[in-house]
Amino acid sequence: MGQKMDVRTGRHVVHALHAHLVFVTKFRHAVFTNAHLTRLEAIFRDVCADFECELAEFNGEANHVHLLVNFPPKVAVSHLVNSLKGVSSRYMRREFPELEQHYWRAKRLWSGSYFAGSVGGAPISVLKQYIENQTRPT
Repeated sequence: MGQKMDVRTGRHVVHALHAHLVFVTKFRHAVFTNAHLTRLEAIFRDVCADFECELAEFNGEANHVHLLVNFPPKVAVSHLVNSLKGVSSRYMRREFPELEQHYWRAKRLWSGSYFAGSVGGAPISVLKQYIENQTRPT
């Protein structure tokens, strides 16, 4: 494999689970400045810590953000996403009242949808070939 995997251990599990998450602002409004993104990163790190996850990487643009999250198998990605979006929306709307002009109709910072993709490890084709080549007992 050649690359160092970020393997974590639990009491009965060894895992290396990473998800690439993308959240888009409501109505795709371009609302974020550098100050907003800096605060969002801090909020996301705190929420991840509450879930025993690690925010490995974060960045964004004016109308969306990207997160790379390392998470344990006991965490449902959908629950993590709900908390990340809900908590960040609540804090951002309270701490940055100027954002209200962008969400006044919906009372939400984020679109209801999101992207979640699994990342890391070997490509699917390599895994398929590895599984196909297992010596099956006769």
